[in-house]
Amino acid sequence: MEENGLPAAEPQGEKQNNPIVEFLLNILRGAAIGVAFIIPGFSGGSVAAILGIYEKLVGSVADLFKHFKSSILFLLPILIGLVLGVAALILPIQWGLAHFPIPTVSLFVGLALGGLPSVTEKVKGRPKWTHIAALLVPLAFAIFLCFLPNAGEKDLLNLNFGGYLLLVLIGAVGACALVVPGISGSMLLLIFGYYTPLVELLTGHLLQGMDVGVSLLVFACAGIGVIAGFFGISVLMKFLLKKFPKGTYFAIIGFIVGSIPAVYTSVIRETGNMLMTDPWYFVAAAALFLVGAALSFTLVYFARKRGKREE
Repeated sequence: MEENGLPAAEPQGEKQNNPIVEFLLNILRGAAIGVAFIIPGFSGGSVAAILGIYEKLVGSVADLFKHFKSSILFLLPILIGLVLGVAALILPIQWGLAHFPIPTVSLFVGLALGGLPSVTEKVKGRPKWTHIAALLVPLAFAIFLCFLPNAGEKDLLNLNFGGYLLLVLIGAVGACALVVPGISGSMLLLIFGYYTPLVELLTGHLLQGMDVGVSLLVFACAGIGVIAGFFGISVLMKFLLKKFPKGTYFAIIGFIVGSIPAVYTSVIRETGNMLMTDPWYFVAAAALFLVGAALSFTLVYFARKRGKREE
């Protein structure tokens, strides 16, 4: 059910939540979405779907001007959390990806797959052939992205006017990938040759007070594209979730599952194919995968129990 074009309202029990607690929870959800954007191959949309806030997120963005107050109250803590998550964890995650890439991404792959039941419960019942197609086509497309060659890395400190306009377009593409579950904005940036230069500009220049003016201009152009793309794809996803909810969730599952090999492919590319031969390296990767899967599955399990108690 929808009210005034917005996604379905929260269950009756959620309305009774302490608004301060809900605000803090949304900050944590935003941080998780921000962390997903840092890791090549991961999608913020996948995290939002696993956390159970995807429909409300795209509905709030799409109806920002139509239902401004309620949308802002929902989006603001998520945005705060996203910024805090990126700021707090970009350096540790980059260190982990540089020194222990496979174990690092395995933890997040485990988190993604362990939380997948929160998405699969949206597609209960016997699927139609159209639902199967909606699953397989996005799955194949996500895997196909693994085989796209990377472009050469861009020099963001010496762009001309056309280069800055291209940054706006790249930001829009990255935002679309951020909203669509299973399609990673960071992976697309990696393919287009912008991921490493942007990270280096943030961590090696802007945060250290070097080339501040140029760095701010680069991020401002990319930011304009991100905002435009985010609004555009949110309107589209809201329409699809309203008209074809089950098929859309089958497509989301296909994107998420298909993105798993893309995660490893992207990280191996980014780290120069740095694979360890020590078996303990892969034992650590398997252990972290299991830890991540157990943690997210436990969170989904208790979220379900809480939801049933509040109904």
